[in-house]
Amino acid sequence: MSLNVVMMATGEFALPGFRAVVESEHRVSALITQPDRVNPRGKPHPHPLKEFALEQNIPVLQPDSINTPDSIRKLQSLRPDVVLVAAYGQILKADVINVPRLGMYNLHASLLPRHRGAAPIQYAIWKGDDVSGVTVFQIVPKLDAGPMIVKIESPIGPRETSGKLHDRLAIVGADAFLQTLQLLESGTAQPLVQDDSLATKSPKISKAEGEIDWSKTSREIDCHIRAMQPWPNSYTFLHREGKSPERVVINEVMADHSLKPSSPGKIIINSDNRFLVSTGDGVIEVKTMQPAGKKMMSSEEFLCGRPLSSGDWFGSQS
Repeated sequence: MSLNVVMMATGEFALPGFRAVVESEHRVSALITQPDRVNPRGKPHPHPLKEFALEQNIPVLQPDSINTPDSIRKLQSLRPDVVLVAAYGQILKADVINVPRLGMYNLHASLLPRHRGAAPIQYAIWKGDDVSGVTVFQIVPKLDAGPMIVKIESPIGPRETSGKLHDRLAIVGADAFLQTLQLLESGTAQPLVQDDSLATKSPKISKAEGEIDWSKTSREIDCHIRAMQPWPNSYTFLHREGKSPERVVINEVMADHSLKPSSPGKIIINSDNRFLVSTGDGVIEVKTMQPAGKKMMSSEEFLCGRPLSSGDWFGSQS
């Protein structure tokens, strides 16, 4: 017996899962998604979920708030067995959560209860986790705290960025959604209550959190740089004698275990013309970087236009 599913999603993380459910034996009766947005120039932002839904002749609802009485009535009129949620972007109140016959289930990009919140992928890399994954849990009023239905692990690659992990976990999430529907349809789901004592938080990342703290260890700095891609990107300020501090985005680094560190942030120049920087516990080599207003470039290209001296250093603007 197929289920009547309503998809509630906005971000691209949800697209593989949405496609998988549409192509399954279950019936998707509607996509509920955020209203169309425009950039500062008035150009509409791309909305791949909406575009796919319309291609498949699936009705699209875009309420400003899903929690209004009118929006709830529209959801009730769809008579969903299940509502699947992924990267929707609105807090759901109890009157919404209680509509579907079998419950409302959210796809979260972490191994709950670790990294509850808005930025689980970034925090998994930032905090040096070796393994990430996805969890489908039944939605309750408390944030990301409902009983878990499906959990799938996936190792984090040693050079993986948040952007790459996001795309990979989106594909893993599609399988998690299909497993969830199979368990609900067969009545064999065995919800596992989360251990709140193991919960960690992953709140929304701010631009300011992209600044590199050179007193951290080389591994912590590497994790931070990879976690901040593609947004907000890790940055620092280059200090050179007689010049104003220059903002520089650091895109890729590699630990160097052959040299002894100096003071954190100090730039080390050696005969190989490599871009080496002292950290809290060692030295890292900067591989790619982007000066303000310029394109991304290799450290060799950067050094060609900016000869450095042994007194130059990276740090905060002031």
